[in-house]
Amino acid sequence: MNRTYIYWLMQLSGWGLYAAVNLFALAAFEEKTYHDYLVWIFVCAVGLYFTHVYRGYIKKNNWHTSTLRQLVVRVLVASAIIGISMYILGFSFNFFIGGFEIGKYKIVNTLFSIINLSSVIFFWSLIYFSVHFFDNYKRVQIESLIWEAAVKDFELKTLKSQINPHFMFNAMNSIRALIEGEPKKAQAALTKLSNLLRYSLKIERTETVPLEEEIKTVEDYLELESIRYEERISYSINIDPLSAKIEIPPMMVQTLVENGIKHGIAKKTEGGKIFVNSHVENSTLIIQIINSGNIKEEEIKNSKGFGLSNTKHRLNLLYGENASFTITNSAGDFVLAEIKLPTGGKINESSYYR
Repeated sequence: MNRTYIYWLMQLSGWGLYAAVNLFALAAFEEKTYHDYLVWIFVCAVGLYFTHVYRGYIKKNNWHTSTLRQLVVRVLVASAIIGISMYILGFSFNFFIGGFEIGKYKIVNTLFSIINLSSVIFFWSLIYFSVHFFDNYKRVQIESLIWEAAVKDFELKTLKSQINPHFMFNAMNSIRALIEGEPKKAQAALTKLSNLLRYSLKIERTETVPLEEEIKTVEDYLELESIRYEERISYSINIDPLSAKIEIPPMMVQTLVENGIKHGIAKKTEGGKIFVNSHVENSTLIIQIINSGNIKEEEIKNSKGFGLSNTKHRLNLLYGENASFTITNSAGDFVLAEIKLPTGGKINESSYYR
């Protein structure tokens, strides 16, 4: 609803109610004449006009940015000035229409009327600033939420932009080496590399992808790494069909697989193995990446390595406390990285403001 419309609705309703109450009160006294009714209608009309001008003065001089003490003093002074002005105009109007009787004039009534009118203006000011501050509070809250969402969205996009496959350069060198001796194998490798590039571009437009899509990328990645490491690397992927359609953050599994090869298998002269498994348990998707190697305790505590800190941060941004990531040394000289996230999808929305 338009703010100007709401203002005038409240302004007219407020002064209309004030006029009605006063006219009803006047009707309770038999000695009142029609002059008294006209004076009160006139005074209320003047009050409507004065408070509208008063509002413009408040906005022009930025009273909304005043300290509480400054605001109270300004409102008290303004209420007194407007109250006195309304009384003077009301008195003049009463005199003009012939309703003034010198014999009935009392200074006490004058003081009472001025205090009454000044109190009305003070009450009007209280309502006006209360509505303004409440509206401003809501606006600040909304802006804060939008800002937080924008920051989160930016962080997610930044993280995704940082996780473009680091192996691209090495993969291209490996493919170049195959072109002359094994052209068909080189062609197949180029197809897998193009799939990875296409997937990398696709994830810029989405926060989550089905697990099965991520696994296809992981398979392409592992095939390319197998060319590079030849016999030094072997892998196995075992995905529960129930988990295939569940949405996960893109490149998360691939990053951990890459991390496992880079910090585990690549450091071993004889190479090693890597396993990617998934299953659903109690409405929770569990993804495990197991690779040959070992990880130091301090590396686990400090989340050393981009893959580890990135994974934790992305899960927190998308799922809050509903997801977890752990990495530990496992039996048989292996490292186990485990992701747990809800099967229902992401909890924290970041695109509601679009």
